[in-house]
Amino acid sequence: MKVDVNWLGKDFHMEAGNEEGGNIRIDGKTNIGGLEGGMSPMQLLLAGIGGCSAIDVISILEKQKQKLESLTVEVDGDKQKLDVGYSEFKTIHMHFILSGDLDEKKVQRALDLSITKYCSVSKALEKGSEISYDFVITNS
Repeated sequence: MKVDVNWLGKDFHMEAGNEEGGNIRIDGKTNIGGLEGGMSPMQLLLAGIGGCSAIDVISILEKQKQKLESLTVEVDGDKQKLDVGYSEFKTIHMHFILSGDLDEKKVQRALDLSITKYCSVSKALEKGSEISYDFVITNS
């Protein structure tokens, strides 16, 4: 796996690209001189755990023959400063909003499997962060 990060020549504005041609904009917050033309590196971590877990949940529910119509993952991270300029997420909470013809117990099982077993990002972040989640199934 390889990702290239290229500075776009203005403040802290960058673009990351993968080998498959996917791109994402990265930037610093305005208080450090960024343009806010992209996601901050810490926001990318939250997007990573949300996306990783969503992929797992979609796959697991599909294997369980559940009819998922939509999925949103709201990810909230509480940062703590550990040293000068260094911080990490003390807590990360994911709120899953699903719709479709879904069995609540199967959704719970899919989320448990993702967070505790399959999601590589949550496994990487759990060493320094307390990760929690909840979910709601809405009518489509």
